[in-house]
Parts: sequence; C-alpha cells; structure tokens
Amino acid sequence: MSAQNMQQLTALDALFLSQEAADTPMHIGLLMFYTPAEKNSGPVRFKDILNTFRERAGAAPIFYRTVGKVPLGIDYPFWLDEQNLDMEFHVRHIALPKPGDWRQLCIQVARLQARVLDRSRPLWEAYVIGGLDNIDFLPAGSFAILFKMHHAAVDGASALEAIHALHDPTPKAPKTPTVEPYQPQTNPSPLKMFGRAYINRLRSPARWLKAVREIAPIPGRIRQGLKEQRLQSMKERHSTRFNAPISPHRVVEARFFDLDEVKAMKSSIDNVTVNDVLVTVVAGAMRKYLESKGEPVTVSPMAMIPVSFRSEDERDAGGNLVTAMSMAIHSEIEDPLERLHAVHEESLSSKAYTEAIGPRTALDLAQVIPPQLASLAMLRAGTQLMFAAGTAAPINTVITNVAGSQQPLYLCGARLVCCAGFGPIMDSVGLFHAIMSCNGKISIAINACRDLMPDPGFYAQCIQDSYDELRAATIG
Repeated sequence: MSAQNMQQLTALDALFLSQEAADTPMHIGLLMFYTPAEKNSGPVRFKDILNTFRERAGAAPIFYRTVGKVPLGIDYPFWLDEQNLDMEFHVRHIALPKPGDWRQLCIQVARLQARVLDRSRPLWEAYVIGGLDNIDFLPAGSFAILFKMHHAAVDGASALEAIHALHDPTPKAPKTPTVEPYQPQTNPSPLKMFGRAYINRLRSPARWLKAVREIAPIPGRIRQGLKEQRLQSMKERHSTRFNAPISPHRVVEARFFDLDEVKAMKSSIDNVTVNDVLVTVVAGAMRKYLESKGEPVTVSPMAMIPVSFRSEDERDAGGNLVTAMSMAIHSEIEDPLERLHAVHEESLSSKAYTEAIGPRTALDLAQVIPPQLASLAMLRAGTQLMFAAGTAAPINTVITNVAGSQQPLYLCGARLVCCAGFGPIMDSVGLFHAIMSCNGKISIAINACRDLMPDPGFYAQCIQDSYDELRAATIG
C-alpha cells in the first residue's frame, strides 16, 4: 500500500468508532430471508455460503479492511488490508430451537445486534440462521442471514453494494469467477501513518479557511429561503420516552409490505413520494404507541433522516457519504391523509434546508475537529447535561430509507425474498427505524432499547395499524 493509496477514515467514519461502547454498538444489521434453492440443485449447505463469501472477499472493502490507529492518536485512523482473512470466524451458522417462529427469530437477532464487533478484524459478521419452520411468509427449508457491518466502514448505500456482490441475478452462479481472488496489499508502517497524519495536521489551517468559506453564505441562503417560503420556521422540540439513557439490551421487529401497493398509495396523492408515505406510517405508529403509554402527542416528534450524497463515481467507495436532515413527522395529526400532506410539505422544507447548508458541509466541518475531541465521553457528558437541564431532545428517532434491487437475486441458488435493516441507537435516541425495499417488498424495521420499548411486538402492530389506516384513506 503506497502513500498514494493510503485511505483514511473520514471524521464521520471515525465518529462511529469513537462513539461505540459495550452498551452502544455502532453497526448496521441487515436481515435477509431466502427460500430453498431449486430442487435440481439440492439444498443450500453452509459450506456453499462460506465458499461464496471466501470467493468474493475482494468485491467490497468491508470484507477485508481493518482499522489501523495512528501513533499517539494525532489523526483519524487509516484503513489497512487484513493479511490473514479468516472467513470461518466471520461467517457463522446457528439455528432456532423449535418451534422456530418469528418471535424467537426477533429475540435471537436482537441479542446478536447487542454485541459489538471485534475491532482487531475486518468490521463485519454474518450469521446463517436455520430452523425457520414457523414463519408464515416463508416455506419450509428457508433460512435467513443476519449481516452485521460497522457503521464506520459503510453507510446504507455502500452496505448494499457489498450485499449485491455476494448475489447472482440467476439461480445458477456463473462458471467463471466474477471477482478477482483477494490479495492483501502490504500495509504502511506506523511511521508512515504518523508521517501522513503529521502532514494532515499541517493542512488544518487551510481546512479551517475552507470551512469558513462554506459557512459564510449559509445564513443568507436560509434567509432567502424563508422569504420565498421554501423553508418553514423551526419546530418546537419535545422529548419522548425514547429520549433517555439506553441499556445494553436490544429489541428488534419488522413488518413487510407490497411495494406496488405502497406506490399506489403514493400515486393517489399528487406529488408525494414513497418516502413521504412510509414516514407518515412511522409517525402514526409512534402516535399510537406513545398514547398507549400515557404520553399524548401534542407536539410533533422530530426525526433525523440520513441523506446520501454518494455520486456515481463514489458508488464503490466504502465509508459514509451522508448528511442528515431533521424534520417534524407530525404524529400530532390524527387523520392519516392530513398527516401525509403535512409530512410532504415538511419534507420539501427540510430538503431545502439541506440544500441551503450544503450536503457536504457537515462532513467538511467535521474534518477540522481534532480527533481527540471526538470521543464518547464528551458526547455522553453533553447528553447528561441535557438530561440534567431538562432540555428537550433535538430529535426523537431516526428514519432511514435504503432502496435495494428490485431484480431477483440469488445466493447459492436460494432466492432472496425480502430484507429488513437495523441501525444503531444511542443515549437519547433509543429508537431507530429502517425502511428497506428489495424484490418487490418494502419493510419498516426497528432497533430499540429494551428498557424503553419492552413490547416490540405491540409496536410492530402499531406500524401495521398505521399502514392499514393510510391505505384505507388513500386507495381504499
């Protein structure tokens, strides 16, 4: 690995490492469901899946990159190539006990989600899960794979690129390998990393100057947006039960819907998007759940919505190329159709704010922060001060939307049926919603602190009820 191709973690990538602790894992989870392979190819064996991972390890950086710390911690870490990639450590096989139902699967996945990844190795694990004999949307012999990937190494878009590299468009894999065998490059010495980090520190004044130039015109653009009524005034903040310290325990749940039906709901109302529809469903679910706990929703919850600015040239790059917008999701509105219109208007305003600020501005600003300041201790201290002062939380949940392939995908001959995603939670943000689509299905899945949501099955029913109400209001 030469000095020219030494790749360093961005400040945002490194933040996901510095914010991680035993009770705060910072990885993404992707749960994929497969039907059995066609009869003429026989059942899918674990060793077939293991071999597929082994053969395609070079397809995406997540599979083979490890974190290399800079001496004295004077700069953000560098990505290094794993010299002895051990697929049998990363790819594991487990099975549910009988009866093998949905509740058991959610409990098992929640336990796996609660465990941090081993940082001495490439930052991912895959669990092949069998014994799914009583899950109603799967035929006998089906299996699932839970893929855990550290958020420092991937965002939603780059995670899907890695997933797609493992799959084929037909049940029969091509005879010729689609990926060159993984060959690790020689890693730079600690001295070389220290030298590159020292040069980066010398460039800090120029970075600060660039950041100031980016920030200076932002107030003017916001004032102009407010004048033209493209931007709405900032909304009142209000904390919910999910804005509290989290425990090490997790719960997960998911509901699956037909993508064509969701598109029909979208098309029944002028100009709204699929994302508007699903955010409206989430807003209705939060309203139902909070009211059931004696927390009437009189002020709209605020959601953080990650937005990718990954260009086509950056499609294969790992790491995080995202910004985030904050928007009111209007759970205070009971009528689902009225709520949908409000969410649409709010989304337009939030996108305009993001454009006024600039999608890359936050990442560029983060780059000038010394790595010693980006620590879990400092963030938790700030959160504790917020709790002590009784200040309302700036956001109440995260909602991310990742669009997967709508074309059939196969792993060792087994067809990918549907998938669900799980994002990381932190103190004061104890509920994460992930919307994912693939193969004609779309899911709304949650990862939450078990202490803050002891009844995830009930919340899943809230999601279903909210969806049913919006469907009835839009397409009947």
